[in-house]
Amino acid sequence: MASGAVAGDLGPIAGNPLVEVPAGPFVFGRDDGPDNERPRRLIEGQAFAINRTEITNRQYERFVAATGHRRAFYADHPLLGIADRPVVGVSWSDADAFCQHYGLVLPSEQQYERAARGTKGRVFPWGEAPPDKMRANAGSDVCCTGDDRDGYLMTAPADAFAAGASEEGALNLVGNVWEWTGDAYRPYEGTSVAGDERHRVLRGGAWNSDPNHLTTTYRLAYDPDFRFAANGGFRCVRSSP
Repeated sequence: MASGAVAGDLGPIAGNPLVEVPAGPFVFGRDDGPDNERPRRLIEGQAFAINRTEITNRQYERFVAATGHRRAFYADHPLLGIADRPVVGVSWSDADAFCQHYGLVLPSEQQYERAARGTKGRVFPWGEAPPDKMRANAGSDVCCTGDDRDGYLMTAPADAFAAGASEEGALNLVGNVWEWTGDAYRPYEGTSVAGDERHRVLRGGAWNSDPNHLTTTYRLAYDPDFRFAANGGFRCVRSSP
């Protein structure tokens, strides 16, 4: 069980505090998964802080009201648009603009993986046990259909599934919605896997993901201009100076 150590940093986004992730070595990548997750190696990470939850519809609407930025595509959807659910239907530039408005940025792949995986290279934020209805909002066993075995047909409240919290207390880093990172999709150093600088990386899986997509290391290359995904959202980070 995570300590839930929200380290006194309420951050600039009301209702979504920043969770401190300390500097230090951590395991990045894996050698027993898809080729684009290789190689497994030890990295010396810098300290940063990450939103405890995904950005919600309520939080995104406040940003829209303050800036005049376009609304999320599913803002008025009867399920996906509920105020406490993660905002979905946002492009990479929408997510980037939100974070920058609050003096934050989208997480890098390394930051996302460190926050989700802890220091020891966990397969899931909570440990090694596979996802279940208490730990993650996931889909059917065959890609890619939602189900309500975990209590939610589509997205769940951003602060749900406390049993699936990360080592530092961040929630839903696996499941609920895919999350934009700041990085272009490219191979890891030392591999021959083809990269594609036109796409950005999504992490974490979603409410309609099968078990193969619900790990702390899975990488999904995605069109940064596409804003119609009903299963894609984001959260922000603050890097330490």
